[in-house]
Amino acid sequence: MQIQDLPYPDPGVPDARSGPRLLWWLFRNQLGGQLKALAWGLLHFVAVSALPFCVGLAVQAVVDRSGDRLALAGALMLLCGAAVAVGDTFLHRAAVTNWITAAARVQQLLARKAAELGSTLTRRVAAGEVVAVSTGDVEKIGWFVEAVSRFTAAALTVVLVCAGLLLYQPSLGVVVAAGLPVVALAALPLLPRATRRADVQREKAGRATELASDTVAGLRVLRGIGGEELFLDRYRRASQEVRHAAVRSARMWSLISAVQVLLPGLLLIAVVWYGVQLARQGRIAVGELVTVYSAVMVLSYPLQHFEEIAMSYSFSRPSATRTARVLSLRRPATADPGGTATAADGVTEAPRGELHDPVTGLVAPAGRLTAVVCGDPDAAGRLAERLGGHPTEPGRSVLLGGTPLDRLPLDVARTAVLVQDKDPVLLSGTLRELFDVPASGAVSADEALAAARCEDVLDALVEGSVDVADPMDARITERGRSLSGGQRQRLALARSLITDPEVLVLDEPTSAVDSHTEARVADGLRRLRSGRTTVVFTSSPLLLDRADRVVLVHEGEAVASGTHRELFDGEPRYRAVVTRETDDEGVLRDALRELEEIEESA
Repeated sequence: MQIQDLPYPDPGVPDARSGPRLLWWLFRNQLGGQLKALAWGLLHFVAVSALPFCVGLAVQAVVDRSGDRLALAGALMLLCGAAVAVGDTFLHRAAVTNWITAAARVQQLLARKAAELGSTLTRRVAAGEVVAVSTGDVEKIGWFVEAVSRFTAAALTVVLVCAGLLLYQPSLGVVVAAGLPVVALAALPLLPRATRRADVQREKAGRATELASDTVAGLRVLRGIGGEELFLDRYRRASQEVRHAAVRSARMWSLISAVQVLLPGLLLIAVVWYGVQLARQGRIAVGELVTVYSAVMVLSYPLQHFEEIAMSYSFSRPSATRTARVLSLRRPATADPGGTATAADGVTEAPRGELHDPVTGLVAPAGRLTAVVCGDPDAAGRLAERLGGHPTEPGRSVLLGGTPLDRLPLDVARTAVLVQDKDPVLLSGTLRELFDVPASGAVSADEALAAARCEDVLDALVEGSVDVADPMDARITERGRSLSGGQRQRLALARSLITDPEVLVLDEPTSAVDSHTEARVADGLRRLRSGRTTVVFTSSPLLLDRADRVVLVHEGEAVASGTHRELFDGEPRYRAVVTRETDDEGVLRDALRELEEIEESA
């Protein structure tokens, strides 16, 4: 896999049982890239380590006044230099490719998991943790996956150099072979403490990220109640905790770095001292001493990768653990009467029939427009999510035509039921790109826009774009910020209508629209969705009066059903939610009269 080939057609099924298992799974799935990086790494490190032998050969040629050997040494040095340059260039290229492709694979897996779980993801994992996993953690995971091949090449090079020194100069080679394992493994006793401190830093950073994410999400509410300073103080304290933890972690890693510098220096001093003694005794030549000295000095370069692999693993392991925790989440499965989870494998078409929620007792007849009135907005949101196939607990799945939605394959369930939540998001791009969504093809963009009464929205988009005549080519700014709340709401409704699902669930689709526009939207929705099952969560009398059936959900239970006027006249709890008033007969009559006037003017 090359960077230009991203994204992956299929990122695969990860081993999410633990963080280390996830890292090993990533390594196995990039074995080709790892072997390529290993080959270029060996070329690079071996060429670097061969330079001291060339230098020693050149020094000895000068001592022996041999021009031929000096020319040979120069040619070998030139060859090694070229190998160093080529190996380093392609090693860097292969390593960066491994890093980016590993991070991209994890990001695709996270995106797929978010699409599978929907809004239930943030109820099972904090939103800040999801943000931390999908940004910083994927980079750390990619760093470890990328560092493995370079570390392997460095370790093999160290072994080859030790073997070469033993053959080239056994007396000094023994000293080097005995000292290098001590140098390479000296930092191991310090790694557990460094890892623990890194874990603490990561945990505190994750909490600070969660706090920042939650604060930004509720910024408007905070400003309304004057709570900015309170949360700002909390974030200051959290950020200071992160800083202190980072300093403690950095101290330990600086100690490990110092050990990695000190011990090779001591080994070099020991080799020089012993080599000088051997040279005085005439047991080794000057060129051999220079070769061994240079080889030990150059070995400090591949030895640095021992510290890097330890650091990358310490940083990536908790990141991989958090990522594995997210990837291991599953849709709650419906249990059969025998108590075992079942799934409708091989199902390619969505069942048809009424939509039934066993938790509340809500029933939406097939092919009808059903309005749901719920006095608790949070409960309404949870019910809308459940109708979309995201049960909050196992065994409580919504039934479509008698079949539990969570027993259907995800793509089939999503084709059958589409839920538009209360705050739909409009991504930046052209209107044509916004409407480029999976659809049945039975509803055109013009029909959907007309039903959602988007004429003024199209005019606003054309006016805000330069040299654009076709509204479908007009650009929408990030999250549709250039449009009003009502315009964004109607544009999102048109996007939902164009998909033409078997069941469409809308949560307050006209809450930001004025009364006259709302009446026209209600008529367009009823006309376009004729013969299709539609569920609308609303307390608007204009929408309720156009529904085929209205259901009142009170305290988590469907307690009454009928037409809007029947419930308005006979159900006090319904009147209280719809009118937001007490059960005063005069007030109710005024509300009913106002409703009739609005309908006539619309």
